[in-house]
Amino acid sequence: MTSRFIAALLSAERPLVMEVKRRDAHGIDLMSGRTPADIVAGYEAAGAPCISVVTGRWFGGTPDLLRDVARLTELPLLQKDFITRRDQIETAKTLGASAVLLTAALLPATSMRTLVTAALRTGLTPFVEITGEAELENVPHADECVIAVNNKDIKARERDAGDINRSLTLLPAVTAAGTPCPVSASAIDTPQTAARLLSAGYKGLLIATALLRAADLHDWPTTSSAARHAPAA
Repeated sequence: MTSRFIAALLSAERPLVMEVKRRDAHGIDLMSGRTPADIVAGYEAAGAPCISVVTGRWFGGTPDLLRDVARLTELPLLQKDFITRRDQIETAKTLGASAVLLTAALLPATSMRTLVTAALRTGLTPFVEITGEAELENVPHADECVIAVNNKDIKARERDAGDINRSLTLLPAVTAAGTPCPVSASAIDTPQTAARLLSAGYKGLLIATALLRAADLHDWPTTSSAARHAPAA
């Protein structure tokens, strides 16, 4: 059975996981005087299928932010934080998450297997973030997971510019792993870049900073507009 988070993303006209994040990787404020309610309302108006909520302290997040957003919307929510223990998965569910981030680059293989299984048993979608093909070998139940390619370097706290070519190169391997929902995440800075990734075959994109700074969220592509707006390869 397809999870609510995955189903929402696969059926969306604009398949963007739109993110609520207080600060970027360099500590710069992204809220610009807005409240979470302001941001969520804007995302809903733009047709967001899912919302990511960054609770990690690197980016000024707290668990309360997830709870607050869950009270504002019925959309499926992804908790973005460094999940390393099973009790954190239980907490995510209590706070209102539908999915949890699991970062392959930071988790031993045994921990990845344990946490994916625990998330599924709890009713949460594992949102598994990878940066290389070898990391796919440690992902069990890939057919029940979102597998997302992070275009930035998590070990550098995502302070690098990122490389979209990582997503383009890894897409065949991610698809072959069995996920129904390959996602490209981070460093997606323009609607044109988003269109290129959707046109290449990604079923969803996770975007934070660019959306939080966007003048009009409706400028970002839909599935029907991606091919004609994607730049030539």
